[in-house]
Amino acid sequence: MKKHNGMRPHDIVVLLKIICLEESHWLMKDLANELKISQSEISESINRSTIAGLIGSDKRTVNKMSLLDFLKYGLRYVFPQRPGAMVRGIGTGHSAAPLNSEILSEEQLAWPHGHGEIRGFAVEPLHPNVPEACLLDSCLYELVALTDALRMGKAREQNIAFDMIQKRILRA
Repeated sequence: MKKHNGMRPHDIVVLLKIICLEESHWLMKDLANELKISQSEISESINRSTIAGLIGSDKRTVNKMSLLDFLKYGLRYVFPQRPGAMVRGIGTGHSAAPLNSEILSEEQLAWPHGHGEIRGFAVEPLHPNVPEACLLDSCLYELVALTDALRMGKAREQNIAFDMIQKRILRA
């Protein structure tokens, strides 16, 4: 068995993408193309998640309750984020749907991106290609934006975001 050297931020994105694909038949090359991550890195990511117990031994089924526990209790400590300088970009956290309908804030948060429509404080995405992948998949965008709220939001934002992400993950 391979040694587990710890999770990487994009492992979360891979797991969320698999959830978005629901029960459809997917291949690692499809994940690689849609997430703009190499096939070898997708394979390594799935192996790390298998060892961590976040995906089943079949390497296809996300252990949803384990993932929710990690998102709620571990994510903000393992992959912390603090907003940076003002940038043009794509909204995330409380600045993106669905959370932006629940939380009103004058402070916008954004992944830096040339095709972004808002100006906000920079948030480093879990992987540099996340904004591109999220522009192509609204399900992934919602889950990753909610995940960012868990990474850096205040207690109220985290609670609302967790309730939303839990409903989306458990219905899938």
